[in-house]
Amino acid sequence: MAKVKRRLSGAEEFDIMKMVLDKFLWLGTGLLGFGIYRSLAVDVQDGLWYILAGALVMILFAWFIISEFERIR
Repeated sequence: MAKVKRRLSGAEEFDIMKMVLDKFLWLGTGLLGFGIYRSLAVDVQDGLWYILAGALVMILFAWFIISEFERIR
C-alpha cells in the first residue's frame, strides 16, 4: 500500500526552516567567539582562522535567508 505524502503548510515550512537556520546562526556565533578566545589566549593567526570560518558561516546564512525570501516573494 502506497503512502500518501502530505504537503506542509506555509507556517510549518517556515517553522522548520527557522529551526534549521537557527543552528547555522549558533554555529557561526560559536566559531566567532571561539576564534576571539583563541586569538587572545593562544595566537592571533590561529584564532583568525576560526573567525574567518564563523564569518563564512554567517555569510552563507545571510545568502540563504535572502534567497529564500526572494523565492517566497
